[in-house]
Amino acid sequence: MGDNNTDRKLIANNKKAYHDYFIEEKYEAGIELFGTEVKSIRMGKCSIKESWIDIDNGQAYIKGMNISPYEKGNIFNRDPLRVKRLLLHKEEIRKLDQQKMALGYTLVPLEVYLKRGRVKVEIGLAKGKKLYDKRAAMVKKDQQREAAREFRQSFK
Repeated sequence: MGDNNTDRKLIANNKKAYHDYFIEEKYEAGIELFGTEVKSIRMGKCSIKESWIDIDNGQAYIKGMNISPYEKGNIFNRDPLRVKRLLLHKEEIRKLDQQKMALGYTLVPLEVYLKRGRVKVEIGLAKGKKLYDKRAAMVKKDQQREAAREFRQSFK
């Protein structure tokens, strides 16, 4: 089997995180889900735009993640915004908690994807951007877009 990107099926992406934060490190974690939630995620009914990750009593949790109820589900459907436990090694959780406390980082979910049939979430250890950082990033992106446009025009 391929590694990392070849056996991944992207379900949800958090583009806002790259706009609002500098992503220092990335981690992969599993999510503790119930059957109807997994079925709903496989159908692409998941949003992580307004979610964040919190560490409490040595456990990592994702909060604000919206998994729409499964249409064919019944009484087994869960609350779409319930807090879900992340599956990480104790050492990873301890390291993330220490960096979050000492260095003022925050933990944001970047992507939700299927990997070998399992639902995974990519976590970013992030530092918040200031307004001028966001503006500089937008100017740089505009310059790259303009350069690419000029490059294409030169070949026509």
